[in-house]
Amino acid sequence: MTKKIVCLALLSLFTLGLAACDPEVGSKEWCAEMKEKPKGDWSANEAADYAKNCVLTSD
Repeated sequence: MTKKIVCLALLSLFTLGLAACDPEVGSKEWCAEMKEKPKGDWSANEAADYAKNCVLTSD
């Protein structure tokens, strides 16, 4: 039982660590990543964030 709990905790930490590797929405890295991603694979939220942060910026 204890071994299962430890394994589950380690798996959870590993998963959280992977999620932290994604660039922040709106950053230059995120915009570049989205530009490479096929447009058909974008969610509605991703498309809106891309337009707001990568197209309509005054940088």
